[in-house]
Amino acid sequence: MTIIVYLIPVALVLGLLGLGAFIWSIRSGQFDDMQGPAYRILDDDDDTPA
Repeated sequence: MTIIVYLIPVALVLGLLGLGAFIWSIRSGQFDDMQGPAYRILDDDDDTPA
């Protein structure tokens, strides 16, 4: 039963760390253009002459 004294703070710290990483990624612009990469894969960039 004493292990819960260690597990609860560890879970809270990991949760806050994940939340902090998510907030950092939003503020740094990781999710600004969600449609661009989806359409970029369809572009044919192989326009090199043979």
